[in-house]
Amino acid sequence: MEQWKNRVAVVTGASSGIGAAIAKDLVKTGMITIGLARRLEKIEALKKDLPAHLQGNLHAVKCDITKEDEIVEVFDWIDREFKGIDVLINNAGIFRSTELINADNSIPIREIIDTNVMGLVFCTREAFKSMEKHGRNSHVVHINSIFGQKPICMLEYPSNNIYPPSKYAVTAITEIHRQEFIRSKHHIKVTSVSPGLVKTEIFSPESLEQLAEEPFLESKDVSQSVLHVLGTPPHVEIHELIIIPFGSRL
Repeated sequence: MEQWKNRVAVVTGASSGIGAAIAKDLVKTGMITIGLARRLEKIEALKKDLPAHLQGNLHAVKCDITKEDEIVEVFDWIDREFKGIDVLINNAGIFRSTELINADNSIPIREIIDTNVMGLVFCTREAFKSMEKHGRNSHVVHINSIFGQKPICMLEYPSNNIYPPSKYAVTAITEIHRQEFIRSKHHIKVTSVSPGLVKTEIFSPESLEQLAEEPFLESKDVSQSVLHVLGTPPHVEIHELIIIPFGSRL
């Protein structure tokens, strides 16, 4: 990770769970890290887990990634304030438990697509503008899901609604980004990291109870995988990484 010391990383959905773990770990490696979220107080609270001399390298910025104009404004400010963006971690994502065949499901469907797909696309677009302008080696990481890699039968559990299709979209988008970055002639890597079940706030207490027999990853496990991906030498690109808990039945 020495190559990223004093470089700038942006992490979406950094207020809790996987995003919070990644933001803290990036700061510990020496990166200037901007955590995007709607709950700024939660990002500020993360600083107490960091060494005192590094706490100033974690910056909390409010951004609702379901709003394109807000994304444009925030990323433009980051580029000006921090002289470029070198790493983008598209972590923000939501899960809603309802069936596609239900009549009253338009709100959760739109929320999931706007966050998991459109937010990721627009954040990457704006980060690319900064990466292209400054011309440094850069890396984009999409936090995907095992649900975006293979069909999973969960008939005994509540419906996952549009969540798996949204993650399948991320899998396809990752390959499209790889091709577009190559055509851009800039040295920008892109990686899809697909965890299995991770114990985070994305699951309601009821869902966790129903999945009690399934093994879970911790947020720090995913964060360490992200550091591994970022730590590869310039000539190596890990395009897809799947990480699951040992003994998973999914």
